[in-house]
Amino acid sequence: MAVERLQYSLDQVLVQLRQMAVPDYLEGGKRFGIDARNGLGISMPSIRLLARSIRKNHKLALQLWETEIHEARILASLVDIPQEVTYEQIMFWTNDFYSWDLCDQVIVNLFVKTDFPLVLAIQLSERKEEFVKRAGFVMMAAMAVHRKEMKDIVVLSFLDQIEKMSDDPRNFVKKAINWALRQIGKRNPILKKAAIETAERILLQDSSSARWIARDALRELSK
Repeated sequence: MAVERLQYSLDQVLVQLRQMAVPDYLEGGKRFGIDARNGLGISMPSIRLLARSIRKNHKLALQLWETEIHEARILASLVDIPQEVTYEQIMFWTNDFYSWDLCDQVIVNLFVKTDFPLVLAIQLSERKEEFVKRAGFVMMAAMAVHRKEMKDIVVLSFLDQIEKMSDDPRNFVKKAINWALRQIGKRNPILKKAAIETAERILLQDSSSARWIARDALRELSK
């Protein structure tokens, strides 16, 4: 059954978000490492349900991001129009990442669907900030899953970056690197072989983070 999408103003959307808020939900999110600063306490299914009722609107998405409300920013990634997203917008939003869930939602919901994911995957993975760097590897994982038209040779180039950066000890970075490695390996048999070989080389690094990334990936890819 088709859902009728309506054109809401920023104020109307904010009223709905506040009506959906369950402050106790914020405490639950903390157990999963979610930093929902300026958060209202709204579950992802509820945010997605609201997004389905809103007509896609690039201007509204930009306005939602400017509110700095955690859930409004996630909603912005769901109502924005990928074809209207600029490189400058992507860099501006990415610099605002402070929590893994905000990073992952924006990448998977929006950025991977734009014209810039390949450039972003490498560029962001070179950055030093924890959640900006994570964004680069989340982009690699998302591209491996969602960009079916991408050539194997392109995906293979990500493995070099994964191997190079796998000694990063920060929790949210190493988990994203591991995620990218596993998703690349699950794309097809050729990439699975290449990902396993990469993981075996990473395993030899003198780094506990690298060894964790490799062991966890090999555990899944060797099944």
